[in-house]
Amino acid sequence: MIKLAEKWKDFAVLKTGGGYKLERWKDVFLLRPDPQVIWPAQCDLFSFPNLSAVYRRSEKGGGAWEFLKPLPESWNISYGELTFKVKPMGFKHTGLFPEQAVNWERTASLISSRIKEGKKPKILNLFAYTGGATVAMCKAGAEVVHVDAAKGMVERAGENARLSGLNSGIRYIVDDCKKFVLRELRRGNRYDAVVMDPPSYGRGPNGEMWKIEEEIFPFVKLCGELLSDDPLFFLINSYTTGLQPTVLRNILTLALGGRKGNYEAYEVGLPTEEGIALPCGAGGMYIHE
Repeated sequence: MIKLAEKWKDFAVLKTGGGYKLERWKDVFLLRPDPQVIWPAQCDLFSFPNLSAVYRRSEKGGGAWEFLKPLPESWNISYGELTFKVKPMGFKHTGLFPEQAVNWERTASLISSRIKEGKKPKILNLFAYTGGATVAMCKAGAEVVHVDAAKGMVERAGENARLSGLNSGIRYIVDDCKKFVLRELRRGNRYDAVVMDPPSYGRGPNGEMWKIEEEIFPFVKLCGELLSDDPLFFLINSYTTGLQPTVLRNILTLALGGRKGNYEAYEVGLPTEEGIALPCGAGGMYIHE
């Protein structure tokens, strides 16, 4: 099953093909590589008349932006009441993953239900990047602890929160996620929900190595110990190519020790103006009964 982020107005995928996707970010048009796009383009994407910038791959790995028109250093796009800063960055990124609106909607709904019961959920967001999920969950009424090893990304998360009208409710932590979780366990801190978006590979601020195939299961199991007695959910999102959604559901089912609830597996994706769905990652979610 694929869940599509279909409510965007400031963002759209226009066309795809030949390893690239043509996107509109408000009034800026970007052409970026996408490893999932293995079908041929139906037209010459590089000749799109309003194209602002192209991220060109390098044969040596990585790549660089080629700017075809003058662009602001950054600009803002909105999703409902949420506003985010967008900026062409290294490794083809813009600082935001629009397909995650699927998870923003779902978690916000669960948080709202808990708040109607008179409880304010406390949520831990790990590998939290520029804070799309953090902002969405805080806007829904949760208290969020935002953890990422990259100081610049945590600072951007703070900017996104302020752009969305949030001046409280978020605690920002620059740290290795595993070390932070271990400290929280020692302190006896607990959370009503955990969200994580682990990278395929990564390094912590002191050179700590992360390989998802080796680390994900024991880490999820460790994080499961942080859940409160009346938890809300546990969400894993992954962009690791080849890691099927069912793998994430299996990890949650086994790592959480048989907690009663619903265990879900799904793809996340984006609709395109060609009438197809662009797959963008895998999701696994536990929802407490």
